[in-house]
Amino acid sequence: MIPEGTRVLVTGGTGLTGSYVLRELCRHKLDVHAIVRDPKKTGPFDQLPITWHVGQVYDQAVVRDAMEGTRVVLHIAAAYREPGIKDQQYYDVHVLSTQLLAEAALAQPGFQRFVHVSTVGVHGHIEHPPADESAPFAPGDVYQRTKAEAEIWIRALARDRGLPCAVIRPAGIYGPGDKRLLKVFKLAAKPVFPILGHGKCLYHLIHAEDLARAIITAGNHPEALGEVFICGDPEPVSLEWMGRIIADELKHPLRVVRLPVGPFMVAAHVCEAVCKPLGIAPPLYPRRVAFFTKDRAFNTAKLRERLGFTYLHTTEQGLRETTRWYREQGWL
Repeated sequence: MIPEGTRVLVTGGTGLTGSYVLRELCRHKLDVHAIVRDPKKTGPFDQLPITWHVGQVYDQAVVRDAMEGTRVVLHIAAAYREPGIKDQQYYDVHVLSTQLLAEAALAQPGFQRFVHVSTVGVHGHIEHPPADESAPFAPGDVYQRTKAEAEIWIRALARDRGLPCAVIRPAGIYGPGDKRLLKVFKLAAKPVFPILGHGKCLYHLIHAEDLARAIITAGNHPEALGEVFICGDPEPVSLEWMGRIIADELKHPLRVVRLPVGPFMVAAHVCEAVCKPLGIAPPLYPRRVAFFTKDRAFNTAKLRERLGFTYLHTTEQGLRETTRWYREQGWL
């Protein structure tokens, strides 16, 4: 754990993973600072001793103020895929913010560690799973491309100018409070669970609480310095297996129906072409269809072997816990 009293700056702290990070840091009595774009989102943290710096994570003045005296940076902020977000926004949040934070870190006397949170999405589709940290980059959209660009940039800076850095590439993040994978849970709650294509559709998951612990561990562990870690559960799972666990927790049978991918991909491209200029979330888009056709399976042994990392949640336990939480919220 990062020593008590150390000044730590967190970006993306009001998000799913970041919220776990902030609470864990406060629990261990660190000097916690966080950059927040919307101060209204700090409400759930009112009882925690957090110093908030209000503004964009890519605003140089905000970054300069927040970085003063900082010893550890946990850079979690991300621009997620939403209608109306311009490509420049992805660049600013992923690349520009990383550049500003890293340059400011180099100027801080006694700076200790910069943990840069990337994504396994930089690897794209895994042709021969499982892939490890050395797998080639093949980003498939602007989110993944800008994430890859930011990671490549900061690793080069660390090599050339000595920034003490570690990189975390999370797999599919889930847990109570998550909305991005909620669609899978909703599908599993229906009488028919459709899967496009006939592949295994392997997917690697990581509970947000476990990911938060891995990020914090990388912020101090000597074996993390200069390294990249894929953060996912020990084994990938198939989409069908996920559906069956969720349905079992909901106590109803799951009927899996396999459908051809082609017609849905055509429809997805049409929907996106029509909806994107209008700033409307398309009911179907290519990336969602592609989810069914790609494998995201990884070898996550390095995280455990190098950092001695242990998990609080098995994949099955985490899926059942999240299913119960969704049901309690009335989302299922």
